[in-house]
Amino acid sequence: MNAFSRLISGLTVLLLAIAVAGCDNSGSTEFTVAIIGDKDDPFEKGVRLSLAGQLARASTAEGLVSFDKKGRVIPALADRWIVTDDGQSYIFRLRDGTWRDGRDLSARSAQRALRSAIRALRGTSLGLDLAAIDEIREMAGRVVEVRLSRPMPHFLQLLAQPELGLIPRDGGAGPMIVEREGDVAVLSPIRPEDLGMPTIPNWEERARPVRLLALSGEKAVQAFNRGGADLVLGGTVVDFPYSSSVGILRGTIQLDPVIGLFGLRVAHTDGFLAEAANREAIAMAIDREALITPFSLDGWLPSTRIVRPGLDGDIGTIGERWTEMTMQDRQLLAAQRISSWRGGLESGEAVRLRIAMPEGPGADIIFDRLSKDLATVGLEAERVDPKDPSDLRLIDTVARYPHPIWFLNRLNCRTSKLPCNRDADERVREAMKSQDVAESAALLAEAEAELTQSNLFIPFGSPIRWSLVRGDVEGFATNAWGWHPLMPMALIPR
Repeated sequence: MNAFSRLISGLTVLLLAIAVAGCDNSGSTEFTVAIIGDKDDPFEKGVRLSLAGQLARASTAEGLVSFDKKGRVIPALADRWIVTDDGQSYIFRLRDGTWRDGRDLSARSAQRALRSAIRALRGTSLGLDLAAIDEIREMAGRVVEVRLSRPMPHFLQLLAQPELGLIPRDGGAGPMIVEREGDVAVLSPIRPEDLGMPTIPNWEERARPVRLLALSGEKAVQAFNRGGADLVLGGTVVDFPYSSSVGILRGTIQLDPVIGLFGLRVAHTDGFLAEAANREAIAMAIDREALITPFSLDGWLPSTRIVRPGLDGDIGTIGERWTEMTMQDRQLLAAQRISSWRGGLESGEAVRLRIAMPEGPGADIIFDRLSKDLATVGLEAERVDPKDPSDLRLIDTVARYPHPIWFLNRLNCRTSKLPCNRDADERVREAMKSQDVAESAALLAEAEAELTQSNLFIPFGSPIRWSLVRGDVEGFATNAWGWHPLMPMALIPR
């Protein structure tokens, strides 16, 4: 039996924690989370969600499993499960209870809701991740089986994603409900008896609503400093300099040890960018370590690889690029290559690259550093808004699970209109069909090599994610996914 299957329901764990917390009402009955983003983010529909939209979805529509505050997979609608020895069948036993509308939480209703969620993800990179799902079966009244075409070691992490929250026709099963008050999403824990679960005495005294609002980075930090927010989530390198205004007594800056894609993606392959050698010259010219030095972030490691080194499924045949060259030598070679290309132009005019990135003091620092590196090799950089036409685009996204497939699927031709590599996509498809672990890993390495040689994505290193956490906040912990569910924060501290 899988180790997770011996755990009781994640919601039940929370309810027990609330029960032992007693009736102490010394904690605040109002908890406010400011998340960096646009004001409408918490109310998003569909499957292409911002972080605020993901948090709201995960709070109001649980999946078969979910994440705890440390980013670990825990039970949700399924209170236990087993995985067959071949790793291709996951059998879930649903918890006793109902949907929010009072209908039974049955295998039939869960099966339909899960199929619907997966259909909605077609055409997205997360949909590609789920391509190994072969069949979803109703086995008994509260037992659902998910069969895979091949083993997926990180399948439970995929099922825990907020986009796979189960939503039958009249809403999910919580654990919270949402009401809109202007630009604020008020998320209130659902009473256990309303979900067909045992009553917890004095529920209203032990759980509180969480107020979620999305603000710009500057306004979110200001709200935190004046006491208008207990927690700030969703910080990236773009907004990081704002955090310097936070005093020691006001709160703590917390950094999540995330992995993912952080770098420049080529937006078209015309003109100068038509040649892979020219795109490589851009990649060679960038001093990645100097790019992040101004932020004084201990532990951040630069990388020229697309896939994070050392992950499960990474066989280590792809290494860092240009390790035998100094930074000066790299920029000299890039400058020679660019000069040679410009020599073939009648006008001999400068090569200008439009780089799309969002507004923010951190983005200012990144662009300033990039423009200096590019100027060193004979390129002019122009900063443009992400909505405007561009030559290069800043990509900054956190991995959902620790496997090369996640990285490669984010650059897939089927999920983006930006330039891509169909040969790499084909290697990934072959890897996902293979039943041989070694063969699959080798194919993924080939796919990364194809993408690397095409120079359509220029990596910097891992993304940067930060939060502001007031000292008395419970229910928060840093983790590798930068994921901070709201329900644990609804517990009133003793």
